[in-house]
Amino acid sequence: MGDVWAKWLLTRRDGDSGTIRARHASSLDAFRDGVLDRADLRTDDVLLDVGCGTGLIGFGALDRLGPDGRVIFSDISADLLDVCRRTAAQDERCSFVQAAADDLATVRDSSVDVVTTRSVLIYCARKQAAFAEFYRVLRPGGRLSIFEPINRFPMLYRPGDLFGLGRTPVDDLLAKVARRVGDEATLVDFDERDLLTWAAAAGFEAIELDYRAQLDVPAEPFADWQSVKQTAPNPLAPTYREAIAAALTPDECERLESHMTTTEARSRRTMATAYLRAQKADAPQKG
Repeated sequence: MGDVWAKWLLTRRDGDSGTIRARHASSLDAFRDGVLDRADLRTDDVLLDVGCGTGLIGFGALDRLGPDGRVIFSDISADLLDVCRRTAAQDERCSFVQAAADDLATVRDSSVDVVTTRSVLIYCARKQAAFAEFYRVLRPGGRLSIFEPINRFPMLYRPGDLFGLGRTPVDDLLAKVARRVGDEATLVDFDERDLLTWAAAAGFEAIELDYRAQLDVPAEPFADWQSVKQTAPNPLAPTYREAIAAALTPDECERLESHMTTTEARSRRTMATAYLRAQKADAPQKG
């Protein structure tokens, strides 16, 4: 697939490794269910999934909607919308809109019952404008349900710890690779409190935020370095293999490779996530 968003979701996120893909699957399913559970779906809702990607949230919603419910798949990537069209297989409950989260001009005012997103605002420079768009397209009484990783948290507590390995004999090399991978400003320019502020400023009410942070929590053993090297941490970053080649000398590459292929360290997870749900006010009663 052609654009960076499709390439990452389809191959670069997991290095085209079935093992890594399977490892991610349970987390992705949990994120999907967390968003949809908080959306309080009704069988005849019209749901707009902003930044739909390959359709994780949207197709999950279809399983919960009745025959009169609909899902509008929206994404900035035409390639990913094509993926969703193929998956939908002409299901008449599905429609497709190419649009950015902060400019949903092709979606009419007050035309949907639910807006969902998952890990979309981290790529959006105009986050407040995105909340304003979510509010605009919702009908009175409509619901917003979103999930975002809070990348500022690991940057604060474990900066440069690429793989959760803690102190290693190759920390100097991993630091060079981390600088080459870099962090796009939009990925780290907010935290959970900003989400609350933006939702309130857009006009939402009944705002609830569920925040979870993990610091040095034991996780799966580090393994399959050859596959991990083929992965990229986000759509805008190089793969670790590309970053290593750009950041290190041949001797440094050899030293890093020797350590990473033989380490038996158990990784530790440091991350934070936030679910936010909110409601657009009901239309005032006449009389």
